[in-house]
Amino acid sequence: MIQQLTIFGVGLIGGSLALALKKMGYCKRVIGCSRRVEHLQRALDLGVIDSYTLDPAEAVKGADMIFLAVPMGAMQSVLTSIANHLEKDAVITDAGSAKGSVISAAKAAFGEIPTQFVPGHPIAGREKSSVEAALADLYIDHKVILTPLENTNMDAIQRVREMWQVTGAEVETLEVEQHDTVLAATSHLPHILAFSFVNSLSESPQREKIFHYVAGGFKDFSRIASSDPVMWRDICLENKEAILMALNDYQQNLSDLAELIRDEKGEALLAAFSHAKTERDKHI
Repeated sequence: MIQQLTIFGVGLIGGSLALALKKMGYCKRVIGCSRRVEHLQRALDLGVIDSYTLDPAEAVKGADMIFLAVPMGAMQSVLTSIANHLEKDAVITDAGSAKGSVISAAKAAFGEIPTQFVPGHPIAGREKSSVEAALADLYIDHKVILTPLENTNMDAIQRVREMWQVTGAEVETLEVEQHDTVLAATSHLPHILAFSFVNSLSESPQREKIFHYVAGGFKDFSRIASSDPVMWRDICLENKEAILMALNDYQQNLSDLAELIRDEKGEALLAAFSHAKTERDKHI
């Protein structure tokens, strides 16, 4: 049972966590903190949080669980602002999509990684990132990956694990580098491709006709291009090496497909498409 959950960044991810825990009666009080009072007031009006403050030090007063759901570029400043104001038993966790970057931010803020800090990443979301998009059932049957370090307190890990399990999520553990490599391929790359796809079409001389006649394929593929640009800018910069590796692999595969089309190798194209269909159907 969480006595006080303090959320930095009460949008889709943080708001959905709050709603899920409230629904299950697992959290007595939720405090929101961000830089915009109108955003926090909206979260209060929607019943996502119980109160709010713009002062990070005030926000963590009395908190036994702290959740960071801010853009990657803001992690270090938030951690620095609360470093000297934490309760003795407070556990800190986050939703950052690039764990190496978050851990570096924590080290810079605290000097050394606190034993009560449990890096985490919920693998769930929608293309809308505002608190209005928050859902109590967002995490049901979705994975949450924890990437604890060697010095991470076992009790803190268990408390974070239980919190996510209450939301209906399946909690797994990965090493930091493995997480960042895997997520670069499965999450970061698809978003980059969606942004690039829409930009490419928007630069076409036929863009008015293209967007007028969009079909289901366009809508399905481009949906995540409606995601928060600030968040995805930060992710690209903070997980640069793994993303560049994934992009390089994809560009090579795309080049191979272009060659098959150019050379009219129908059987090879069929084999490539059939393999992709089989792999997706097997795993999803």
